[in-house]
Amino acid sequence: MAVDKKETRSGKAPKKESQPLIIAKTPAEKQRLKLERLMRNSDKPASIPEKPKEWNPRAPPEFVRDVMGSSAGAGSGEFHVYRHLRRREYQRQDFLERISEKQKLDEKYIEKVNENQKAAEERTAKRRKKREKLKQKMLAKKAKMESQKEGSEEKSSSSASEAEEREDDAEVPSFIMGKR
Repeated sequence: MAVDKKETRSGKAPKKESQPLIIAKTPAEKQRLKLERLMRNSDKPASIPEKPKEWNPRAPPEFVRDVMGSSAGAGSGEFHVYRHLRRREYQRQDFLERISEKQKLDEKYIEKVNENQKAAEERTAKRRKKREKLKQKMLAKKAKMESQKEGSEEKSSSSASEAEEREDDAEVPSFIMGKR
């Protein structure tokens, strides 16, 4: 107990249990170890790194004071300055070309998506029209059948009972030809 009192008085937290050192040999093991470490302290928030920003070249200067080239007469140090300026300009031009290419691809993609949506809408409209046409046909057929039934019921109210008797008397075939 005396040892515990000393530790608490000094303001230091008690020592953590020493964990065995595990060296990950595969990427999967490394990931597993990271997850285990995160799950040990589940109340501690995990840091999720943000996506790195896209590289942007430095804007070209509006006014160039030292206009130079790699021509004769320039000092030995001037060529290196010129080379760096030239490399930076080439990087900027390459960056602008990549951005324009990306924009063209995005425009093509959006155009293709719009075309696909338009084609899908046309197909659904065509099928909807076909369904409506079939529905109208069925309704007309039902109406025709009902009108025929009403007309035939008035003429042969007694013939309905005779038809039922005939159906009862009809023999059911005991076998069907052509089946094994």
